[in-house]
Amino acid sequence: MIKKLLISCIILFGLYYIFFFSYIPKGLTLIFKVIPMILIIILAAMQKVPHIKKYQLLIIIGLIFCMIGDYTLQWFLFGLTSFLIGHVFYIFAFASTNERKIPTWAKLALLAYGVIMGIWIAGTVFTSGETVLAVAVVAYISVILMMGWTSIRTGSTLALIGALLFISSDSYLAINKFVMPLPFSHEVIMLTYYSAQLLIALSILQYSDSRSKVLQ
Repeated sequence: MIKKLLISCIILFGLYYIFFFSYIPKGLTLIFKVIPMILIIILAAMQKVPHIKKYQLLIIIGLIFCMIGDYTLQWFLFGLTSFLIGHVFYIFAFASTNERKIPTWAKLALLAYGVIMGIWIAGTVFTSGETVLAVAVVAYISVILMMGWTSIRTGSTLALIGALLFISSDSYLAINKFVMPLPFSHEVIMLTYYSAQLLIALSILQYSDSRSKVLQ
C-alpha cells in the first residue's frame, strides 16, 4: 500500500513539474524538481531485499548523487560531475550482478552510438573553443554507455529500460544544449529522466526476486 502510494506521488509530482513548470514560482522550481527524486530514493530504501543489500545500497547512492546533480545543474560542470558520479555507482551496482551475458550486437550498437554522439556533440563543443567541456562531454558519454552496457547483466528488464531511458534523456539534453534546440526539450528530457530513475529504483525488487529464485 505504501509502495503504491509512493509511486503515485512520484508520478503526480513528476508530471506537475514537467507539464506545469511555468506555473511554479521561480524560487521553488528546483525544490519541485527534486521532490520526485527524494520520493524515488525513499522508495528504493524501503525495499526489503535480504539477498542484494550491496546492489540496493549502490543504487541508492547513485540516486542521491543524481538528485544533487538535479539541484546543481545550474552550475553545469558541477551538476555534470555529480551525475557522472551517480552513473558510476549505477555501473558498480549493475556490474555486481551476473545474470545475463551481454550480446555482441548490443556491444556494437552501444559502441556505434557512443562514437556517433561523441563526434557530433563533443566535436561541436570543441569547435566552439570549450576544450575542457568537450573532454567532460566525452567522459560523460563513455560513462552513460557503460551504464547501459552493464545494465544488461542484471537480467532486470526494469534496469535495462531505465538505463536506456537515461541515455535517451542525456542525449536529448546534450543535443539541445550544445548542437541545436529541440522541440519540447523540457518535457522530453524530464519525462525520460524521471521514468529512468523510477525504473532503476524498482529494479532493486525485480533483481531481488530473480536472485531469490536462483537461491531456492
